[in-house]
Amino acid sequence: MTSIKKDLLSGVFYTAIAKYSGILISLVIAGILARLIAPEEFGIVAVVTVIISFFSIFSDLGVAPAIIQNKTLQQEDLTRIFSFTIWSGSILTILFFLCSWPISIFYKQPSMVAITQLLSINLFFASANIVPNALLYKTKSFKFIAWRSLGVQIAGGTIAIIAALCGAGLYALIINPIFSSILLFIISYRKYPQRLEMTWGITSMKKIFKFSAYQFMFNIINYFSRNLDKLLIGRYMDMSALGYYEKSYRLMMLPLQNITHVITPVMHPVFSDYQHDLNRLATSYEKIIRLLAFIGLPLSAFLWFSAQEITLIVFGEQWLPSVPVFQILSISVGIQIIMSTSGSIFQASNDTRSLFFCGLFSSIINVTGICIGLFVFKTLEAISWCITITFSISFLQCYMQMYYITFQRTIIHFGKQLFSPLLLAGIVFLALYIITPVIDNTPQLINLLIKGGIFITIGVSYILATKEYNLLKLLKSKI
Repeated sequence: MTSIKKDLLSGVFYTAIAKYSGILISLVIAGILARLIAPEEFGIVAVVTVIISFFSIFSDLGVAPAIIQNKTLQQEDLTRIFSFTIWSGSILTILFFLCSWPISIFYKQPSMVAITQLLSINLFFASANIVPNALLYKTKSFKFIAWRSLGVQIAGGTIAIIAALCGAGLYALIINPIFSSILLFIISYRKYPQRLEMTWGITSMKKIFKFSAYQFMFNIINYFSRNLDKLLIGRYMDMSALGYYEKSYRLMMLPLQNITHVITPVMHPVFSDYQHDLNRLATSYEKIIRLLAFIGLPLSAFLWFSAQEITLIVFGEQWLPSVPVFQILSISVGIQIIMSTSGSIFQASNDTRSLFFCGLFSSIINVTGICIGLFVFKTLEAISWCITITFSISFLQCYMQMYYITFQRTIIHFGKQLFSPLLLAGIVFLALYIITPVIDNTPQLINLLIKGGIFITIGVSYILATKEYNLLKLLKSKI
């Protein structure tokens, strides 16, 4: 087994342990908090979280992937870059703290002042963790990362639940991210301690600037593409509507995060070794595309027909208004599962320029779609439909860019990977379309179990009948 193949499989294995062990934990935590905290309070925290993520972009500046990609950085460079992240993070933390009052006034929510100020702690420690965390990925310490993530998730979730049970209200929602950011930094820093110097590290930053510049610009435009909907809904509708939308969006993202986030963190560190052999990079990536398509596209069909059962079982009756939004957004799950890996490939191929232009295109059409849904049709369902459509358009543009510009090969290679998964998704959709009216009056849990059983049975039967089960063997043997 080649070193790259071994690293990829090892990374996926340990990341999968942490992720899939954390699925149950995250669902339990989310379900408990959803029953203890009102939708409006979720909406308030969602707005502040979105705003802090914008500040985080300026503390990172594309540094983390640049450290992973650059094979020539010395310890002196890392010290200076670490110092840069500390000082820039400190300034941004202060700015975010001071922005608490304008944010509160703009959204007409006095409670946002304290929430914003407390979350500024999160911003500082997230900035401080950039270099130590990047080194963990660069050295392919996937086992350590997996156990670290799982431990932090359990600890942070437990504290959040205890706080909610004690009546902390919306403050219970911010305890987890604050505690987790501090703990992640402590663990990562102990693994890769860095020296702090009174310098901005400009000389060392220049060594990674060519790579990080486009990454940074992509992060900015991707931010607006992914978050403008929440910012505008919170301002021009109300916090309850945002709470329902945000919960639906998180449900939609759950399979995305727990499927591709097993693979994506591993791909850039491993595939960066292929940066001078784009043909090999492309053929290896196509096997991953095919695998993800077999998971994601049929899953979209299943989620469409199971949206109500999942929402009510996980979150409870008070979240019923979020069902149509979740159902609509679930259509895009399959393509998002595939597309979420594209950034790692652009990074591994040293083509962050294409990553930037893909992000720019996506941002423009997503923002347009969000504004049409919000200001023309003025409903959460319309916003969800517009986002789903724009995600689909971005998907097509992204892979045309990747194949024609980055890989310099025909997109037919990409299309071949999707044909069989699309056929499976169509079969799943038809079966669930037929069975749904038949079982409509049965209990929600029974409904979900029946639909889940049909989904799994069809999937396994199709893979066995078409011998697509060889895909896993092929993936293992030829990457």
